[in-house]
Amino acid sequence: MITMGRIKEILRILASEYGPQKWWPTTLEGELHPSYHGKKINEKQRFEIIAGAILTQNTSWKNVEKAVFNLNKANALDISKIKKISKSRLAKLIKPSGYYNQKAERLKTAAEFFSKNKNPAREELLKVKGIGPETADSILLYAFSKPVFVVDAYTKRIFSRIGMCKSKCDYGELQDLFHKSLPKKAKLFNECHALIVELAKRNCTKKPECGNCPIRKLCKKLY
Repeated sequence: MITMGRIKEILRILASEYGPQKWWPTTLEGELHPSYHGKKINEKQRFEIIAGAILTQNTSWKNVEKAVFNLNKANALDISKIKKISKSRLAKLIKPSGYYNQKAERLKTAAEFFSKNKNPAREELLKVKGIGPETADSILLYAFSKPVFVVDAYTKRIFSRIGMCKSKCDYGELQDLFHKSLPKKAKLFNECHALIVELAKRNCTKKPECGNCPIRKLCKKLY
C-alpha cells in the first residue's frame, strides 16, 4: 500500500526531473498567444483562465491555445465581449477546442455568472451549467489562487497505475488524499498538478512508455 508520504516522494522526483512548470499561461496586453509571464494576473487574464478551463474540457491544451489565439485576435476575450458576441460567432472562434457549440454556450453562461460573482465559492461554481468538479477546481486554483488540488484524468491514470487508487475512483476521494498529503498551498498545488500533467504527456500515456519513466521504480503496474 502506498502511504500518503509517497505522494511527496513522487512529486519531488518529478520536480527534479522536469523543473518548474509555471502554469497557467495567459496573454499579456498586445499578445495573441498565452505564455507564462510571472506577473500578478489582472481581471481580463483571470477570465481568460476561466475560459481556458472550460475550453480544455475533452481536448488538449494545444487546441485550447488555438482557440485563445482566435479570441484574442478578434479582441473578444473578456467578460463583456463574450456576453455581447453572438453564439454562432463565438462558436466559430473557438472551433479548434472541439464541442464548440456547447462550449460557446458554456462560455456565455460563465461570462454572465462571473460578471456578478467576483469571488465565488466552490458550491456556487458547481451550480453553473457546464462546470463540474475538475473545471471548478481549476478555476479556483488557477484563476483565484485558492488551495484546491485539481484531479483530472491524468491524475487518476497515473495514481491508479501506481496502485494508490482505482482507475474509476471517486474524484473527492483522490483529491482528499492530496489534501491530506501536502501542505495546503495554492502555489504548491498549482505546480504539482502541472508536474502530473507533464508525466502523463511524456510517459504515462494511454499506452505507457515505462522505459525512461522517472517514477518507474515506484509503479505497481509495469507494462
